[in-house]
Amino acid sequence: MITSKDNDLVKDVTKLMNSARYRRESQRFVAEGVRLCTDGALSGATIQWFLYTEAAQQKYAAEFALLEQKAERSSAVSETLFRKMADTAAPQGFLCVFSLLDKWQDTVTIDSKGRYAALENLQDPSNMGTILRTAEALGIDGVILSADCCDVYAPKVVRGSMGAVFRVPLMIVDDFTAFIRSLGDNGVMTYASTPHEAVSVKQTDFSRGGVMLIGNEGNGLKPETIAACQQSVRIEMKGRAESLNAAAAAAILLYCLQG
Repeated sequence: MITSKDNDLVKDVTKLMNSARYRRESQRFVAEGVRLCTDGALSGATIQWFLYTEAAQQKYAAEFALLEQKAERSSAVSETLFRKMADTAAPQGFLCVFSLLDKWQDTVTIDSKGRYAALENLQDPSNMGTILRTAEALGIDGVILSADCCDVYAPKVVRGSMGAVFRVPLMIVDDFTAFIRSLGDNGVMTYASTPHEAVSVKQTDFSRGGVMLIGNEGNGLKPETIAACQQSVRIEMKGRAESLNAAAAAAILLYCLQG
């Protein structure tokens, strides 16, 4: 049983939880909790290491058996140390180190009649997790992320996605505006969500499918990105509200995109 915070594995897991750069460099990320760990296992993600407490092993016997079978390595951790490692206030005693998931590589993967979300410079991990969860619930075919979005494999994103991060196809692109423009050039409809000079989503024909763009929480989409899209759409609002939370807006927009 691992009991020391100076253990190399413990240091590695802690660094994975706290550093997006380290997650990218090592091509690994952490998921904590019974449901997330089992979701990852059942979704076919590679578990490099499974950490657990003895109490959790006894309480979640069936899930423990699955994870120990799927994991390349497993280790017991003391209750005290696990609480220090955990990212949640009331840890369940299960934690897995996963290999980063495969991502799309180019535009040919995108179906011109499919339905996708594209997020530009989204910074709130809670919003990101919720949007991934919503995308899965609505049957969205994939999510495109600009390189300056918050890390999709951060613990709060993984937890907020309720396992969707394991199943929703993801693509991270460096030159977001150029990529969106290339989609239009290849026959894919692109919709910029903006409150300014845009057609109401209620009056928009989404029968062709396409890509719905959602921008930064405070600033929205960049002007050049809006210009690269084929159509601008807006959510009609009443009262004195000027805007919606990014995750709430994404839910409405992606629901409408379904047609």
